[in-house]
Amino acid sequence: MKINLPTQLTLLRLALVPFFLVFTISDNLTTRIAALVIFIGASITDLYDGKLARQRNEVTTLGIFLDPLADKFLISSAFVAFVQLPEIYVPAWMVILIIGREFLITGLRTMAASKGRIIPASPAGKFKTTSQIVTIITILVILCANSFFERFGGFPSDGSQSDTFWTTLGWILRGGPYWLTFVTTILTILSGYLYLRANMDLLQEDGKPLR
Repeated sequence: MKINLPTQLTLLRLALVPFFLVFTISDNLTTRIAALVIFIGASITDLYDGKLARQRNEVTTLGIFLDPLADKFLISSAFVAFVQLPEIYVPAWMVILIIGREFLITGLRTMAASKGRIIPASPAGKFKTTSQIVTIITILVILCANSFFERFGGFPSDGSQSDTFWTTLGWILRGGPYWLTFVTTILTILSGYLYLRANMDLLQEDGKPLR
């Protein structure tokens, strides 16, 4: 079977995930920069594979199946990796809610497909995905900064409150990942709720709610 260019880009995104994971959990400036570059590159392929498929009239069943799978695999792997890094605090419960929402909406879409309906991406869903990508990229930049200061002699501040710049930077490096993930979790839950509310009829059978 010949695989078209858009699907090749999607498969490339999937193939990059193991390398991204290894480079992210390695406490090394070079590998952290590599993880950042890989994630940005993979996100760019996500922007273009669907657009190319439509422009070239190469939308396939395989591509429709793999594209959201690759997105969820990449984003979920990033948040799972962040949980196990001791230098930042990303609570597991937030990641469970983020990934759980993806399972829930995937199940809803499967149910809709079984009834001959396609659930399109909503503005809230797109905003959720954008927030996740921005959060992951920002945390990766923070990890790069942590590795940079570790390599070159530590954080250049004595902790004085008068040193506004370094005090603020220190707060961002310590607390940024938590609050970014917290906001992303709220947006993820909200978008999931909006999907469910708009498609509640799928949870009915013969006009009666399922029990």
